Amino acid sequence: MLQTGFARVDITPPLGITVSGYFATRYADGVRDPLYATAVAFDDGEKRTVVMSLDLIGFNQSLMDEYRPEIARTIGTDAEGVFIACTHTHLGPCTANARGVRENPEYIQWLGKRLCDAATLAVKDMAPTKMLYTRGEAKDVAFIRRFRMKDGSVRTNPGWQNPDIDHALGTPDENSSLLILKRENKPEIGIVNFQVHPDVIGGCSLSADFPKFVRDTYEKMIDNSLCMYLNGAQGDTNHIDVRRSGGPEAHGYLRAKYMGKKIALSVIANYELAEELSGEKVAYAQKNITVKYNKGRPDQVEESIRISDIYKREGIEAAVPGESGMRRTEIVAEATRIVELMSLPDEKVLYITAVSVGDVAFAGFPGEPFTEIGRQVKANSKFTLTMTACAANGYEGYYPVQSAFDEGGYEALTARYAAGTAEAIIAASTEIINKL
Repeated sequence: MLQTGFARVDITPPLGITVSGYFATRYADGVRDPLYATAVAFDDGEKRTVVMSLDLIGFNQSLMDEYRPEIARTIGTDAEGVFIACTHTHLGPCTANARGVRENPEYIQWLGKRLCDAATLAVKDMAPTKMLYTRGEAKDVAFIRRFRMKDGSVRTNPGWQNPDIDHALGTPDENSSLLILKRENKPEIGIVNFQVHPDVIGGCSLSADFPKFVRDTYEKMIDNSLCMYLNGAQGDTNHIDVRRSGGPEAHGYLRAKYMGKKIALSVIANYELAEELSGEKVAYAQKNITVKYNKGRPDQVEESIRISDIYKREGIEAAVPGESGMRRTEIVAEATRIVELMSLPDEKVLYITAVSVGDVAFAGFPGEPFTEIGRQVKANSKFTLTMTACAANGYEGYYPVQSAFDEGGYEALTARYAAGTAEAIIAASTEIINKL
């Protein structure tokens, strides 16, 4: 019989640690709410897997090559049976390599031990389980952040009520899903899946952002329950509704609370309608795909080096005087991408991962997939329920779909991988899921 277990451990770093998410350097000056690693273990009597969700921005695949085998050894499974996803909060410590340097090495080392603890505790908590699922819809939580402007240009985050906006380039995936694990003589577990960028609060105080409120709301509303949140394909979305004014209600802690509550309530509303999922077999797989780097043209190199050098020495404002906001970020990010890729080989291996338990599958993407990647993988899956996760078993950048490269804008300018990568990810993910 299927058994499942749950654990949640505190992974909050000390104050003063570098905070990830922006091109401007930030240091943690407070803790709005603790950061957690949540783990759910599954065991069918023959195979064991652990699915983890961390309140962090993401890890490079090279670090996953260290963490996953050690966690696997600790709980008695294969490295491919360790599925580590990050919510991609922008108020956690830097955990991915920045400009080739591994930041916060002491925290990174300590974190590996905490993840082993979380997996071990989840296995110790296992009890016989019945699985159910339901779905929902969370409207006006996620918004496409790329826009065609009236002059024909493409802009990311053009600002609230910008009169020059013509239309959004795409539609958000507003579908939510819930996997319910009803356990004998143990609190039941709810795994909630939605997709939107967790960069709502801002500032320098550590926070899990809106995923905290998904978990809190679920555990308050469903008696004797524990909750894990998985963030899906969110690369081209955020919380900004450009139709409205940019007042206090549009961003910040209260907005994060609103979003988390709305996501949780969208599935709680259908909780009593949950249907049982068949099967209990545990399976997992990983397919490594080789993609091409999106290297700069020779005529871009000199200027990119100049901008990158000034940015490193003096910061983003000095690097691009006369520009502001998102346009400044685009210029620096593109220059950084060109300089970073100069010394690298032409190709990169990406890890596409999946776990299945009975008739539910978890699809992992090593970075920030555009909405359409998650939408297509879910549509292609043979499983009754498929949950997607960004920054899963690696974080290697944005994955714009072909149309985004054709349109241009921030994501296409800064993408580390050439056009066609997103489509290769969709194909590989579909393949391994449907072979599980």
